[in-house]
Amino acid sequence: MSGGRILGIYAVLYLIFLYAPIVLLPIFAFNDATIIAFPLSGFSTRWFEALWGNAALGDAVGNSLFIAAMTAILSTLLGICAARAGAMADFPGKSGILGFVMLPLVLPEIIIAVSLLIVLRQVLDMQLSNWTVIAAHTLLCTPFSIAILNGAFQNLDPSIEEGAMDLGESRWGAFCSVVLPLVMPGIVSSLLIAFTISLDEFIIAFFLTGSNPTMPVYIWGLLRFPQQLPVVMALGTILVALSIVLLAIAEFYRRRGLARAGLKDSGGFL
Repeated sequence: MSGGRILGIYAVLYLIFLYAPIVLLPIFAFNDATIIAFPLSGFSTRWFEALWGNAALGDAVGNSLFIAAMTAILSTLLGICAARAGAMADFPGKSGILGFVMLPLVLPEIIIAVSLLIVLRQVLDMQLSNWTVIAAHTLLCTPFSIAILNGAFQNLDPSIEEGAMDLGESRWGAFCSVVLPLVMPGIVSSLLIAFTISLDEFIIAFFLTGSNPTMPVYIWGLLRFPQQLPVVMALGTILVALSIVLLAIAEFYRRRGLARAGLKDSGGFL
């Protein structure tokens, strides 16, 4: 058996192992029984209907959506600044500074969460709230935004902005009217990826959330009650579908940006 065939079999087995639990989510979400086991009892949508009558879950979803939206906006704004500086400017210590900014990509989330909890509570004496989670998620998502936007800015010819300035535009006007539209697909991708990461994140939110839990933290609390497991399955099915849609849209805009720049696609999110 050739090495390529072995590698292909390994890839298929790996994907089955990785995604088989996700396939089980909708199966048990539409099952009529409260016990998560085979054989199935019958088809039912009552667990999805139970989601709409849960006020506490609605509050948790609202908190998560607010946190994810603010995180996406803030991390993308910071990512635009960092990616533009990294791709179109040269300054002392550039590599070291950008490497330090990207450090949260390789740090364990538990380390980030505990460190931020100590700083916020013991050093700054701040009360935990949605804004503390937003600050932490922005720290986590900014490197992802930079990684996405780096490609968008590196594909630009600096002479385009210089030409706009030669024609009378200010630097800010040239950036807004010339550069920004060209990198807009990367900005949209960054917003969607940061939104998805923040919406699904649990460890940091568990440590830094206040009296208003986020959706993942609330779901974790439901796991202590076996009769609520089908509701968790139903909510998980919705989250998986939403994540797939957002990632597909982000990938669409990423490829659109590459096509606009006339570059070859070498792989992306999907």
